[in-house]
Amino acid sequence: MKNALMLDSADLANLQIIAIATVCGAVIGLERELAGKPAGIRTHIFVCAGSALMMILGQEIVGQFEHEESDKLLKADPIRILQAIVVGISFLGAGTIVHEEHRGVEGLTTAATIYLTAGIGVATAVERVPLAVAITIGTLFTLFVLGWVEDKCAERHGKGSD
Repeated sequence: MKNALMLDSADLANLQIIAIATVCGAVIGLERELAGKPAGIRTHIFVCAGSALMMILGQEIVGQFEHEESDKLLKADPIRILQAIVVGISFLGAGTIVHEEHRGVEGLTTAATIYLTAGIGVATAVERVPLAVAITIGTLFTLFVLGWVEDKCAERHGKGSD
């Protein structure tokens, strides 16, 4: 039996993956923080790192189940792990959307970044780190550059943006 207080090489590799997810979530959260949105750095870190952790643990549980129950007809479905993450994150994202009578709907972009940040965490967990980093960079481009374009259009039309 493994010592419960000692990290093995698999744990260290998993911590590295979760650290990458943490950084990706932090940079997206920083933009939301700078924009004065309700879900900022900590929320995006927790969403990204938490999604990575749940995927890693889910993959390990599925692997253990298949190893221990290899002769059984019942098989584990790893897609359910991803589905559970999507459902949980969707609920969290929905909580950031607010409808105010005079201001309209706000928080859609923040909800979308929470959703995407969870996907980035999943990508890191399945060892698609270059994809996760590329999506993080694309997200920052979208938030900063296209956000600036939206703001300019909104000024022209007298509306605010998310």
